[in-house]
Amino acid sequence: MKSIYIIRHGETELNKQGIVQGRGINSDLNDTGRAQAEAFYQRYKDIRFDKVYTSDLKRTWQTVQKFIDSGLPWEKLSGLDELAWGVWEGQPNSEKAREAFRNMLESWENGDYTAHFDGGESVQDVYERLKHPMEVLSTRPEEKTVLLCMHGRAMRVFLCLLLGKPLSEMTEFPHQNTVLYKMGFEDGKFSVLEFNSAVHLDGLVIG
Repeated sequence: MKSIYIIRHGETELNKQGIVQGRGINSDLNDTGRAQAEAFYQRYKDIRFDKVYTSDLKRTWQTVQKFIDSGLPWEKLSGLDELAWGVWEGQPNSEKAREAFRNMLESWENGDYTAHFDGGESVQDVYERLKHPMEVLSTRPEEKTVLLCMHGRAMRVFLCLLLGKPLSEMTEFPHQNTVLYKMGFEDGKFSVLEFNSAVHLDGLVIG
């Protein structure tokens, strides 16, 4: 069985402020995010990963930088990028913004997966571009153990895709910063081996 460790990136300052980043904002980890990344590394540094995958956005590769620095092969896949929130990316966490997002989430909950903000992507768009990363994971048998770092909303969509679940179930996957979903791939099928694991964050003290 192939093992795939899928994690969300560590915290950024915009995460802390409740501001949506999306695909168009290439922010750095903050102190908390770096501490989360270090905690994840300390917990999993002895796993013999064959490959590291990240999105094109630096908050993902900063999260797994120590694994990359250890000499592991690393590949960026743009399909793993976060959903593009268009005109709302980086906007203040105002009531107007919260209402806009509530309305968008309601559209998705009602089954309109093509709904999107101006200049942004729909969850269906993200679902389609994530098919390439899924193909990569499915067709490289020499990579037995893989570490993959991506983004919250995209991760929810990706897990639906890998598990053959409808997008209506994407809310079933919690995704705090650096949370782990360990997946297995065998006989052409993906399965969940560890669900929403944050054991590496137990006892983490920030500051």
